[in-house]
Amino acid sequence: MRGTLKYGVPAAAALGVGGYALSQGEDPGSAALAAGAGLLGGAAGLKGARNIALAGKYGGQLSRQAQGLLGRAEDRLSRASYGAKNDLVSDALLNLSGAAGNVAEQITPRNIGKAMAAGAVPAAALTAGLGGVALGAIPGAMGLPGFQQGGGIDPESPYISQNPRGLGMTTMQYV
Repeated sequence: MRGTLKYGVPAAAALGVGGYALSQGEDPGSAALAAGAGLLGGAAGLKGARNIALAGKYGGQLSRQAQGLLGRAEDRLSRASYGAKNDLVSDALLNLSGAAGNVAEQITPRNIGKAMAAGAVPAAALTAGLGGVALGAIPGAMGLPGFQQGGGIDPESPYISQNPRGLGMTTMQYV
């Protein structure tokens, strides 16, 4: 496998998952864990996509069913085109019938394997990234720096209110 594919796909998954976690307001530590888990998930999805045993097992059956469905659609469209009263409608139905036939020829077990592989990598990366965000909640709950959400205000610390009279009354802040 080429290096750009072998290392680039997991790196892109890591950047995508980590960046999305940051854009959703996650703390930097959780976003870093999400990126790391996304990297591992992207690599696992890529490895699983190369092994198309699943697609090979069900690919023939799926392609036969899809080809049968498109074949029936092609027949019905061509029959409907002969019964059409308008030439424009008849031509459109014949074109759709031809398109259904062309699509049916492209549905092969190999192409189904490619489609399954294209969905395996993002699904594995996003699922692993979600696990990384959930994993980041554990150190955040323990109060480790970098894993804490918010502006750094401790809700239990007293502060001096800034009232116009300058009374300097100490109050508790509740969030």
